Amino acid sequence: MTTIVLIAKETIPGKVKTRLHPPLTLEQAAILAAASIADTLAAIEPIPATRRILLFDGNLLPVGSEHYDVMTQVEGELDVRLGALFDACTGPTVLIGMDTPQVTTELLAPMFTDWPSDVDAWFGPSTDGGFWALGLADPTGDLVRGVPMSRDDTGQIQLDRLTDAGLRVRMLPALTDVDTIDNAIEVAAIAPDSRFAATLATFLGAQS
Repeated sequence: MTTIVLIAKETIPGKVKTRLHPPLTLEQAAILAAASIADTLAAIEPIPATRRILLFDGNLLPVGSEHYDVMTQVEGELDVRLGALFDACTGPTVLIGMDTPQVTTELLAPMFTDWPSDVDAWFGPSTDGGFWALGLADPTGDLVRGVPMSRDDTGQIQLDRLTDAGLRVRMLPALTDVDTIDNAIEVAAIAPDSRFAATLATFLGAQS
């Protein structure tokens, strides 16, 4: 009885993954972002979630999300947007992002079978100091609002927020967010059969 939420934005050139330019063009960076979303949706698809939500910023929905409930991101910083999402959900809820195309169904599965009675929250750190997953048994936005985002200590501050609230946290493996071209190359090597890896190889091969 768990909800899965994917937070994503429309893959418009110049609006997503701009740190991949150069060496990628802005158009290529947007296409690569779309491939990342596609891989993430594919990993989510077999999960036995009771509800699927796309927390979206944009107009043109990604292919594969047609059966998702679409929730428009509210105005404000990321902590405010995430807080609003968790306030709107009831029951166990897991949020993941669009920047870890190497995520697998097997990695997500423990949160969607029988949520352990001794776990109040799941936390997936990212190697840049943020986090790629946050699951709450009893979702409330107050656990996220006020956490400074996009910093190298964001993940630790968020984790401290959970533990300071007395929550029993189960950790997930750390994953690399795709922010830079080096991140992209690393992630493609981890998931060589992904759409992401194939797309990146095409772009980098064309430049060689």
